[in-house]
Amino acid sequence: MGLCWNVLLLLSLHLGILSNGWSASASSSSSRPKVVNVGAIFTLDSTIGRVAKIAIEEAVNDVNSNSSVLNGTKLVVDIRNSNCSGFLGLVEALRFMETDVMAVIGPQSSVVAHTILHVANELQTPFLSFAATDPTLSSLQFPYFLRTTQSDLHQMTAIAELVDHYNWKDVIVIFIDDDYGRNGLSSLDDALSSRRCRVSYKAGVPPGDITRSDIMDILVKVALMESRVIVLHAYPHVGSVVFDVAHYLGMMDEGYVWIATDWLSSVLDSSPPHFSEAITASTQGVLVLRQHTPDSEKKREFLTRWNKLTKGSLGVSTYALYAYDTVWLLAHAIDSFINQGGVISFSNDSSLLNSLQESNLNLEAMSIFDGGPLLMKNILESDFVGLTGPVKFTPEKSLVFPSYEIVNIIGTGLHRVGYWSNYSGLSVMAPEILYSQGPPNRSSANQLLNGVVWPGETTRAPRGWVFPNNGKQLKIGVPRRVSYREFVSQVSGANTSKGFCIDVFTSAVNLLPYAVPYQFVPFGNGVENPSYDELVKLITTGYFDGVVGDIAIVTNRTKVVDFTQPYAASGLVVVAPVKKLNTGAWAFLRPFSRQMWGVSAAFFVFIGIVVWTLEHRTNDEFRGPPKQQLITILWFSLSTLFFAHRETTVSTLGRLVLIIWLFVVLIINSSYTASLTSILTVQQLYSPIKGIETLREGNDPIGFQVGSFAEHYLREGIGIPQSRLVPLGGPEAYAEALQLGPEKGGVAAVVDERPYIELFLASQCKFRIIGQEFTKSGWGFAFPRDSPLAIDLSTAILTLSENGDLQRIHDKWLTMSTCSSDNTELESDRLHLKSFWGLYLLCGIACFIALLIYVFQIFHRFRHAATEDYSPDGGPSGGGSRSKRLQTLLSLIDEKEDLSKRDRKRRKIEKENDLEMDSKRSHSQVCSSENNSFNLRS
Repeated sequence: MGLCWNVLLLLSLHLGILSNGWSASASSSSSRPKVVNVGAIFTLDSTIGRVAKIAIEEAVNDVNSNSSVLNGTKLVVDIRNSNCSGFLGLVEALRFMETDVMAVIGPQSSVVAHTILHVANELQTPFLSFAATDPTLSSLQFPYFLRTTQSDLHQMTAIAELVDHYNWKDVIVIFIDDDYGRNGLSSLDDALSSRRCRVSYKAGVPPGDITRSDIMDILVKVALMESRVIVLHAYPHVGSVVFDVAHYLGMMDEGYVWIATDWLSSVLDSSPPHFSEAITASTQGVLVLRQHTPDSEKKREFLTRWNKLTKGSLGVSTYALYAYDTVWLLAHAIDSFINQGGVISFSNDSSLLNSLQESNLNLEAMSIFDGGPLLMKNILESDFVGLTGPVKFTPEKSLVFPSYEIVNIIGTGLHRVGYWSNYSGLSVMAPEILYSQGPPNRSSANQLLNGVVWPGETTRAPRGWVFPNNGKQLKIGVPRRVSYREFVSQVSGANTSKGFCIDVFTSAVNLLPYAVPYQFVPFGNGVENPSYDELVKLITTGYFDGVVGDIAIVTNRTKVVDFTQPYAASGLVVVAPVKKLNTGAWAFLRPFSRQMWGVSAAFFVFIGIVVWTLEHRTNDEFRGPPKQQLITILWFSLSTLFFAHRETTVSTLGRLVLIIWLFVVLIINSSYTASLTSILTVQQLYSPIKGIETLREGNDPIGFQVGSFAEHYLREGIGIPQSRLVPLGGPEAYAEALQLGPEKGGVAAVVDERPYIELFLASQCKFRIIGQEFTKSGWGFAFPRDSPLAIDLSTAILTLSENGDLQRIHDKWLTMSTCSSDNTELESDRLHLKSFWGLYLLCGIACFIALLIYVFQIFHRFRHAATEDYSPDGGPSGGGSRSKRLQTLLSLIDEKEDLSKRDRKRRKIEKENDLEMDSKRSHSQVCSSENNSFNLRS
């Protein structure tokens, strides 16, 4: 800060600003001042300055002629020229500080603002800029600065959303290399990064005098870049030269995308027609941003006045409208300031005077505006509708409702293709309409724009990138495989590669609508297969521009690179030795597991006991000597297996249990028959390993291919210790290790990707794939993140798949001679109890319920019998004891139920029914005879 004030002191010395004893203490009278003075600093002879001067003068006239504002106090605006110079701007600001100005309109330039706003901070004088759009002119650093136009922060966000809308990823920015250009570029870089886009090249233009030759040197470098999306953020005089040179170099042809910030729209809106035509001739197809101001009756009336005033020689840009509203903003704020009793008074800066006591420089004229804080407060609290729409500020001191129009230069005019606002994003409807339609929908489907005519007079959106025209070929990494060379291998004596993966890549490249210069660069020592993870990581370091080969698409790789559409299906499988199983004399036992046999046998006996229990009291077939009853139980149980039981069930409970049990037997019998048929008719192969679960639970060594991601998956994915993992070089090592087995230093199984295993099993018939794939993935080509080549190659791979070329390439390289067909298959798992426990549970529940009802009936009879055995005096008739009660209970269970009473009652009812029927028949016969006799007499 001391250095800043030293500069101020030197400037004051050269300008002759000496102490003249002036002191501007306003009267404390409550009368309104007759005049209030406001300063204005901007570049008069500039695109913005020319229209701003007229707009400010018209606004002052309107304010002074309007009795509702300032109420008789005249507003005077003193306009000074900064000539777009930070030095001259500082000088003019210091000159204002020796007068009684309450505020300053300006500066126009962001560079000038950075220079002079320290004066505003020290002397408490509000500065209101209608054109300084640098985002870093924040309210925290400069509390007495207020931007009355939109910040470039919003403009760069609009450009980023525009880039993302067309799916472009890389952007080149040509910018003026000063505070205005650099800070705008920084905002754009941040906005693009949040959308996974980036600025791939930054071309700075010196802010001073620059020649056409300098611009040409810059654009030649830009033309050699990959990206074809170019954002131009510069001053009008520089931007016009850039477009003229770009047109000369052919950079306005088809394939290029040019996006200009609002400097171009301000030039075209404010320039005379003949000058606009000269600019549009070299900017056909360019997208331009323009600050959006809603249409209104007040705005239309002003435009009519403007045309009459300038006679059509000068148009109106949005900056002129913002300059007009800035004057009205100050007028409203000063009016509120006076109405609140604010006094226009100034005082000397005590800190400045103390620091200059021993100096020959006297800066008493540099005075502080005492009412600055109150005036600034009133400015921030202003709320009215101007030519630009609502003039109101957020707590961050920014205008509300920032929005831009996106226009396309076609012919000699600007054609609107849409809008952007921080409320709704991209849309074809004006933002003020969307504000009234409720919460915005920012989904990609609702981000719409009208059609654009791009450079080269094409309506198809450019791809946005090409391969750089600098003679550099893409370095495509290719694994130098030692095994499975059918997929990728090096051509001996030539710097190229061949194989299934190579043919897929070259065929896909040939389908692209553009040429791709590339060279294959082998990776690996040629002794063992390279690490594919290390190969992919070389893309992130920039060593390779891509990797082609049998690269599995797995999670840890997708985090650092982008893959194309998979061109081959893949997944980890287990391969292990198998042996043939002979049927043998005991083959009939193999359909069921031991547990299944045991539970089934137990249930057969259990069902026999339950049915015997339920039928014993009522069914003579379940009675007799104990030996006979035991044989009956066993015979009945086993005979139900063939549905050949001869004993009939009488009780309802017994029939219910038997029906459910016969259903269970039917299911078990059918399953056993199907499994046994398969065992006896199809040759079975056996392996003690059933899949990846068997390997995880065991302790046997497991083989994997060197360089494959299988090692990482086995170790990190399912937790197999590194000590159990054995690296193997290729199919020969696979076969040897599997044949040796874990007992002789080999492996129990090999885990690898299916394409390799299928090629391995084509010539190795002693091994088979065990179980199913336990991972699902595919092979793809790897490229840097957000690489457009990955997207285009994915489309080409889909085309290869649809037209059959992908299958033909597969058949060319991977047609395999299979083992002799012997109709063998791996032994399927035996039928286990887990497949039938539901049936057994159902049957068990039925038995339990039936037994529970039976026991309830027995106890009910027991209680009745016990009651009859008691004597009338309350004691048991026979001196009963517990043993007698138990004997009574057992006799009830064992004795045959007496059905005589029930039979006599049934016979009695049947006899009564028979007598009734006989009576009816005799009565009908009597009636019939009487009728016959009557007929004879007649």
